[in-house]
Amino acid sequence: MALVTTAEVCDANPQLILSGELRALQPIFQIYGRRQVFAGPIVTLKVFEDNVLVREFLEEKGNGRVLVVDGGASLRCAILGGNPVVQAQNNGWAGIIVNGCIRDVDEINGCDIGVRALASHPMKANKKGMGEKHVPITFAGTRISDGEWLYADTDGILISRTELSV
Repeated sequence: MALVTTAEVCDANPQLILSGELRALQPIFQIYGRRQVFAGPIVTLKVFEDNVLVREFLEEKGNGRVLVVDGGASLRCAILGGNPVVQAQNNGWAGIIVNGCIRDVDEINGCDIGVRALASHPMKANKKGMGEKHVPITFAGTRISDGEWLYADTDGILISRTELSV
């Protein structure tokens, strides 16, 4: 998303919003990481207070993708920390959205990657390896599917069924 903002995308595409092809997540996320503007194809993951699968995904090559994690909106522990975010940055992920908490905020804020999460929490997650990969998830008022596109900036986060020509 070069110089086109999410607000401009919304203004230019009322028909896509009306049809549901383009959706905005509710504004519930805090902004972390040095990359405030990012976009890419979505990879979905559903976990609850367990970060084994999150780490596994971020160990893979990102190829500009965005990992979207439905952590059940848990505010009881962090499912993403500094080490996996550094790995994600080094592996070419564009960003990570967490419907849950993160920790190691200072380390994450030093990384050249976009991260959005509900809050920070000092307690670590379980390590049981429970969760579902590549499944449709719903949070922040929006259903999100593997392979859709995410566009994020300081105004908000958009989900599109296809890559937008911006």
